[in-house]
Amino acid sequence: MVTAKFIGGDWGTTHLRLFLCGQELTALEQLDGPGANRVCGAYEKALDSLIRAWTDRHGDLPIVLCGMVGSSIGWVETPYLPCPVQPEQIARACIELRNGRIRIVPGLSCRNKLGAPDFMRGEETQLLGALHLEPVLQRGLHLVCLPGTHTKWAILQDGTLQEFLTAPTGEIFASLCAQTTLVPADVNVKSEINSDAFARGLRRIRESPETQLLHRVFESRSLRLSGELAPGHAASYLSGLLIGSDVSGALRMLAPSVRTPVVHVIGSSHLSRLYSTALSALDGEVRVLDGAAASVAGLAQIYQLTRSNN
Repeated sequence: MVTAKFIGGDWGTTHLRLFLCGQELTALEQLDGPGANRVCGAYEKALDSLIRAWTDRHGDLPIVLCGMVGSSIGWVETPYLPCPVQPEQIARACIELRNGRIRIVPGLSCRNKLGAPDFMRGEETQLLGALHLEPVLQRGLHLVCLPGTHTKWAILQDGTLQEFLTAPTGEIFASLCAQTTLVPADVNVKSEINSDAFARGLRRIRESPETQLLHRVFESRSLRLSGELAPGHAASYLSGLLIGSDVSGALRMLAPSVRTPVVHVIGSSHLSRLYSTALSALDGEVRVLDGAAASVAGLAQIYQLTRSNN
């Protein structure tokens, strides 16, 4: 029987991903479960139910959990560590449950480039994983993009997270599609993005990046009314505008301080592809890391560091 070492979990607002990790600290098996918004506070019951088959086979393994499970609506609230922060500091700040068998990873905070407070939970673990999977990130200055509901743009220096900036691009896209007339109500926004319409939205941003996004987004409706955009392509065009604006603004604000030609993108294949397309269209170079692999690697780093601290 394969030896399992620990269980790792990324418990987000809408989704839970659990990983059974083996000798090489890589995922042997994966389980999906309900997000924080669906367990109604019953984290312990939900977790025990999901991993019962694993514990029956492998015993009471150590567990490392990151994400919303450590938020104010989580199992236990962990602190936000102020940036700059190093991996060892994150490991030391984990909250222990069940006599240390379970560790909850803290979130991070900073004052971003706009002088505003900013916060992350879950992405810090992916960044730790990226440092392990991509050793070049451990040396020099680097800009990292973590696309999602709340996209994060992070600056790493010699393996230390210096600061980050949040853009709620995915949340705004979902809200505009569901609650406005910018996208027809009968369009399935979860279907495949039309690449031509998406690229068209990107071009509009590239043509005049200084134009305010609010002065652009109505085009996803007005172009349909004029017959210049197919109704089924409105969401793709809107996505191009939003992601293009996100990328353009982040590059103007953050890339000059980093002075690196490469942006590392960590995320799902779908979002990484869209952000890579936008970065390339705006003259950025891209290196993509799989988000799930980064999560597993980051959880493994926390597991190793917490063991060494004991």
